[in-house]
Amino acid sequence: MRYSKPCQSPLEASPGSLPGVEAIRPHMESSVSCPAAAAPVTERPFRVLVGVTGSVAALKLPLLVSRLLDIPGMWKCRSDPVLHIDLRRWADLMLVAPLDANTLGKVASGVCDNLLTCVIRAWDCRKPLLFCPAMNTAMWKHPITAQQVGLLKAFGYVEIPCVAKKLVCGDEGLGAMAEVGTIVDKVKEVLFWHGGSQQS
Repeated sequence: MRYSKPCQSPLEASPGSLPGVEAIRPHMESSVSCPAAAAPVTERPFRVLVGVTGSVAALKLPLLVSRLLDIPGMWKCRSDPVLHIDLRRWADLMLVAPLDANTLGKVASGVCDNLLTCVIRAWDCRKPLLFCPAMNTAMWKHPITAQQVGLLKAFGYVEIPCVAKKLVCGDEGLGAMAEVGTIVDKVKEVLFWHGGSQQS
């Protein structure tokens, strides 16, 4: 779980690889190459697919991604973007952070009208999916929100609960996305528990 996977040439294709993705994240990776493995490879690293919706909390994404990349055993070499089926095959865990009210309603209803919701709809429920609700306090308090969150949890998805604070709109109360440290700790917990259960 903590060993690195040998890097491939960007022109080489293999099952589960995503050739060309760093083209969409130049601020995080400067090249397709990654450090050579320093230890014998016993198993491939974990792959986390991060989904983002249109919440103000998306401002925390750069920090969240940088912290996720610090988790031991996380794969950092990527290549090309592909469609939702390839993405769901590629990832070991999916994290939707933030999950806004609009997308929460879509996922709960089975709507899949964009890449993110298509990946979620096609997700292999044997693999963990974590979601971090984030919305205005009034929207969070609406009765349908609890119903929709309950549906996602019934699907087997793991909620990382929102927190109370002063929101960007000026309102105070529940609805803010969980702190980055809380999210990263939960991802570590689920990844390492899931990895251990696969080995046993």
